[in-house]
Amino acid sequence: MEKFIVKRKGNYRDLLCYCKAETIYDITYLFANKFFKSSDRTIDQMVQAARSGKQNIIEGYAASVTSVETELKLLNVAKSSLKELLADYEDYLRTRNLEQWSEDSEKFKKAQQLGKEHDDSKFWMEIVATRNDETIANIVIILIHQTDYLLYRFIEKVVEKFEKEGGIREKLSRLRRNKKSEDNK
Repeated sequence: MEKFIVKRKGNYRDLLCYCKAETIYDITYLFANKFFKSSDRTIDQMVQAARSGKQNIIEGYAASVTSVETELKLLNVAKSSLKELLADYEDYLRTRNLEQWSEDSEKFKKAQQLGKEHDDSKFWMEIVATRNDETIANIVIILIHQTDYLLYRFIEKVVEKFEKEGGIREKLSRLRRNKKSEDNK
């Protein structure tokens, strides 16, 4: 009998996109509570967008056992939430006349390289603890772009796997046809 529910090896914490999303959440929580007045609704909006990015990766990963469609939708929600958060950070810099680093600046390149080398939230929290709002916002913008790219690649892999193996509906249909075929023998 074909095994149609296959548990993934590892867990969501092993996903690079999840590690980066968790880092983005942790930094955003610190940033929003440090640089906004406590009555500012932006705190909740930014923290919730960061949380949604992280949590939807978890939910999508869990849903993958039975539904590729649900997994893809949730991963896309994670991407969308992070894009919303990206706009919040860009707005923060723009409305305060702070610099958003250009891709050819040394600061951007250095932070981008660190983003490629480090996925641990603890590493990033130690760095941002001593940085100003402009620097932190720019770091998070870079991490969001990196996470968005990783989510895009992850979604591509999910689609490729679906093309090769099909989803649970196809597997259940095959199981049913095979059972009927056996019964008719």
